[in-house]
Amino acid sequence: MAINWFPGHMHKARKEIKKIMPQMDLIIEVLDARLPFSSENPLVPALRGDTPVIKVLNKRDLADPDKTAEWQAYLERERGVTAITLSHNQRQEALGILRLANELVPNHDRQTSALRVMILGIPNVGKSTLINTLAGRPVAKTGNEPAVTKAQQTIKLPDNILLYDTPGFLWPKLSPEACGYRLAVSGAIRSSVIDFEDVALFAADYLLEAYPEVVRDRYDLDALPSFPSDGVALMDAIAERRRFFGRGGIPDLHKVAEVLLNELRAGKLGPMTLETPAMVERERQQAEQAEAAREAKKAARRQRD
Repeated sequence: MAINWFPGHMHKARKEIKKIMPQMDLIIEVLDARLPFSSENPLVPALRGDTPVIKVLNKRDLADPDKTAEWQAYLERERGVTAITLSHNQRQEALGILRLANELVPNHDRQTSALRVMILGIPNVGKSTLINTLAGRPVAKTGNEPAVTKAQQTIKLPDNILLYDTPGFLWPKLSPEACGYRLAVSGAIRSSVIDFEDVALFAADYLLEAYPEVVRDRYDLDALPSFPSDGVALMDAIAERRRFFGRGGIPDLHKVAEVLLNELRAGKLGPMTLETPAMVERERQQAEQAEAAREAKKAARRQRD
């Protein structure tokens, strides 16, 4: 998916993160438990050095629990990474992050200097809600639309912790390409910059492959003569079952797209995960091979010229 959504404040945030991350004692990165790879910030491994990282798989209640366990193990293969899970309404679990910070940075003298902690997260992942829980007061704006936080702020937490909050941002090039689609499915990208039907078709294809029983039950597909064979057929089937038709009896696929994406995001289809470690490793290898092939073609053209 070709997405060009990189507002000016996000460019500024990226520069600020590069500048101050080396000064941090601990990094908290909030991920969407449904897409831990696609919601990761690629700046973190490149800039953190030996700084410990807590990867928070948020929205656990919306994700497939078995696949979440896979992701925790996968993420913790990286040195210095601790992966935990959170549900949006579990305040005590969220406060456990402060205790974990003490364990991961045990030798820091809080009497002489504050523990400096940076918190990162892409738009709409629940970072601001988590900050408010840690602070015990409303210090960060929250909302259902992405990119609510637009400026960096420093927040004083208990136990002499300084939390550096940064705006949630996406990176200019979403690679592999499927990452862009999964981010759009989750709601991390503003609806105004995506093609709803295109994104819903991607979701429909994936649901048929990964969770066929879920869509069968949710949209009462047993009543159809045959089970949908691909995403297009599934969207047509949903239009028929929900009576979403336009003029001339043509399926209203835009309406189908809205319903499918909104129900998926709200968890009405049940807990599900949009990617697995094996899937993203395969996609990453394919992306690297494609890039290598493009570079080889460029080199060949330069030699001919």
